[in-house]
Amino acid sequence: MKAKAISNGILRAIAILTGVVLLVIFIYKVQSVIGYLAIASVISLIGRPIVRFLEHKLRFKNTIAVVATMIILLGLFMGLIGLFIPLIILQGKNLSLLNINQLQVNIENLYKEIVTYFNLYHINLEQSLNTSTWFSEIDLSHIPTFLNSFVSGLGSFSIGLFSVLFISFFFLKDSKLFENVILTFIPDDKISRWKNSSDKIKDLLSRYFVGLIIQILILFIIYTIGLLIVGVENPIVIAFLCALLNLIPYLGPVIGAFLMLTLTMTSHLGESFSAVMLPKALWVLVIFGIGQLIDNFFSQPIIFSRSVKSHPLEIFLVILNAGILFGVIGLILAIPVYTAIKVILHEFLYDNKFVKKLTKGL
Repeated sequence: MKAKAISNGILRAIAILTGVVLLVIFIYKVQSVIGYLAIASVISLIGRPIVRFLEHKLRFKNTIAVVATMIILLGLFMGLIGLFIPLIILQGKNLSLLNINQLQVNIENLYKEIVTYFNLYHINLEQSLNTSTWFSEIDLSHIPTFLNSFVSGLGSFSIGLFSVLFISFFFLKDSKLFENVILTFIPDDKISRWKNSSDKIKDLLSRYFVGLIIQILILFIIYTIGLLIVGVENPIVIAFLCALLNLIPYLGPVIGAFLMLTLTMTSHLGESFSAVMLPKALWVLVIFGIGQLIDNFFSQPIIFSRSVKSHPLEIFLVILNAGILFGVIGLILAIPVYTAIKVILHEFLYDNKFVKKLTKGL
C-alpha cells in the first residue's frame, strides 16, 4: 500500500511537471498573442474612463464612444511620435546627411579632436584603431539580409498594431469580455473566489501603473532640468524618451544612457571635443546617474512595496527569467503578470505552505 502511494505520488508529480513544461512551451509559442492581449488590456484600462465620460456625460452610444476613444488615443500616440520629428530633423541636420562632404569634414575634425585629446594622456587611439581587426571583419554581404529583416520587422509591426487596435476596440466595447471568457473555464463553486482575485488584481495593477506614471514623471522632470542647465538641444523630447525607456527593467536605463549621450554629442559635431563635447557628455552622465539613483532608491521601492508587494530579489529573478524566455516583452510584462499569478495562487491555494509564504502580505 505504501509503495502504491509512493508510485502514485511520483506519477502525480511527473504529470504536474509535464503540464507545467507544456504550459511554458505553449506560452512561449504564443507569446506574441499574449503580448497583444496585454497591450490591449492596458489600452482598455486607460481608455475606459474616456468611454464612461462620453457615455454618461455626453450621452454617446457605446459604439460611437468607443470609436471616439480610439481616435483620441491614436491622436495622442501620433502626437507623441510627432514630438520626435523635430529631434530627428535636427540630428539629420547635425550629421549633415544631405551634405556628404561636410559630414566627412565633421567626422575628420572630430577624429582629430579625439586623437589629440587622448594623446595628452599617452593613449595612441590612432594606433589602436589601425591594429584593430574590427573593420576587416565587417561583411557588406549582410546588408541585404539586414534590409530583409527590416522589411519583415515592419510587416510584423503592422500586423501587431492592427491586432492590438482590433482587440482594444472590443475590450473597450465590452469591459467584461475578457473576464467573461475566463469565467467559462471556472467551476461554479470557484466563481466568487475568482471575482475576489480579479478585484484585487485590478486594485494592485492600478496602483502599479499609477506608480509607473509617477516614476516616469519624476525622471522626466530631473532629465529635463538637467539637460536645460547643460544646454542640450531638444531637452524635453530627449528627457521624455529616456524616461519612457525606463519602463524596460534593467535594459531600458542602459539604452537611455547611451541614447542621451549619443544625442548630446551628435548635437555638437564640429565643435571642440575636449572643450565642448566631453564636458557636456560627462555632465549628461551625471544627470542621468542622479535620476537613476533617485529612481532606484526612492521611486521603485515605493512602487513595488505598495503594489506588487514582493522582495527585490524575487522581482529580479522573475524579470530575469521573463527576459530570457520572452525577450523585451517579457521584461515589461513580468511584474504585472507575476502579481496577477500571486493573487490567484493566494486566493485558490492559500492552504499550501509554499503559496502562503510566497503571497504573505497580499
